[in-house]
Amino acid sequence: MIRVVLVDDQFVVRAGFRVILEFADDIEVVGECGDGPAAVTLVERVRPDVVCMDVRMPGGDGLTATREILAQASGTPPAILVVTTFDLDDYVFGALEAGASGFILKDTDPDDLITAVRRLADGYGLVDQAVTRRVIMEFAKRKPTRPGKAKTLGLLTGRETDIVRLLAQGMSNAEIARELLVETSTVKSHLGRVMTKVGARDRLQTVVWAYRNGVVTPH
Repeated sequence: MIRVVLVDDQFVVRAGFRVILEFADDIEVVGECGDGPAAVTLVERVRPDVVCMDVRMPGGDGLTATREILAQASGTPPAILVVTTFDLDDYVFGALEAGASGFILKDTDPDDLITAVRRLADGYGLVDQAVTRRVIMEFAKRKPTRPGKAKTLGLLTGRETDIVRLLAQGMSNAEIARELLVETSTVKSHLGRVMTKVGARDRLQTVVWAYRNGVVTPH
């Protein structure tokens, strides 16, 4: 069972998400709250697999909460799914830097919300989800490559670099495998090594690293 916490200052949003998620047989909402500080406390107490996190809340923003939750986690931290109205402000980009694993719209299709939660619970960032990809692209344009970091490309082998660049295009493991004429398991193994090398928790953070260090450039 996938354990989920809902964080949003609007009760109607939390109620709607709860109904959608609990419709799925493998998801359980184990707690909800309306601000960032309460979220940090709640997550520490109930230890969910995924947190659906609003960004701007009067009682304490989701950006600070995301940082604290990931910093304080003992063992495997929960995946943070940021829920946004998609105005692409600095709060959203801050959540990306803080370690969010994906982004989704408040008015998203119910099936997309369920799929997103399942993917994050399985350890996949939502790189191949349209909203997240747009956030990454805008982030990359606003955050130029770090000076002197181009040499980090040498951390990766040629094949690993190819895989990361295809990942940044939003391809799944299976699509990357077809593109490179290799087995899906081979792609998974390469990505695992890349994440270890660059210190990324998931696919999304791997792509963020690639943009920040010049392995991938925004178009």
